[in-house]
Amino acid sequence: MNALQLEELPLAQAGDPASRVALVLHGGGGPRTVAPIVAHLGTTMHAVAPTHPGWEGTALPDSIASVSDLAAAYLADLAERGDRGVVLVGSSIGGWIALEMAQQATRVPRFEGVVGAVVVIDGVGVVVDGEPIADFFALDARGLAELAWHDPDRGYTDPATLTDQQRAMQASNGRTMARIAGAGMSDPALLGRLGALEAPTLVIWGASDRIATPAYGRALADVIPGARFAEIPAAGHLPHLENPDATWAALDPFLAGI
Repeated sequence: MNALQLEELPLAQAGDPASRVALVLHGGGGPRTVAPIVAHLGTTMHAVAPTHPGWEGTALPDSIASVSDLAAAYLADLAERGDRGVVLVGSSIGGWIALEMAQQATRVPRFEGVVGAVVVIDGVGVVVDGEPIADFFALDARGLAELAWHDPDRGYTDPATLTDQQRAMQASNGRTMARIAGAGMSDPALLGRLGALEAPTLVIWGASDRIATPAYGRALADVIPGARFAEIPAAGHLPHLENPDATWAALDPFLAGI
């Protein structure tokens, strides 16, 4: 029995449960950052967005100490549920989880057929020479907004306006992210494994992202067989929040063709 089950996690859902499943994987900012993706995909698919273990006050099992562990746990649950052809849509660290799931699915026989397609939105996780990921853990709120948003004023939240509970939750989420993603938010070996990916893949990137630059995103797409790359103008690390229309214009034709 898989130790991690989607039904036991806080779960946002949209769409017809009888439709094809889209597993939407959030990044460090938590589940609210992918809510527009869930709503959009729910018009044509069954979009399911779990809160990752350790985020938003949920328990983090001892068995999950890395992105690889979390990816394997999600894959095992999907396989046990009998889901096939699942579309993985991951934002930031969620993109890393999606890539790890996709490459594990090519190596583990019991996961064969579980992953049908991959959409990475400004994902981290790989190491690209000359394009380092910003040191997220060294950034204050203003610094994060400056790097992550095309319009930093829109993305900035003054910490003084947060409640003690909100600050505690942010700190807890950060500790979880550090535990499973590491200080560098990358796996040096991952890029070399992505050449084995078999699922159709779309890499979407905000043109103004300075957490991980568009050049980083293009390098990621270049190693995945047949992957498409779409750059979203007037958007940073979360293009589905800053420029949703352009994001859907890149996403929808890809999904229609798989």
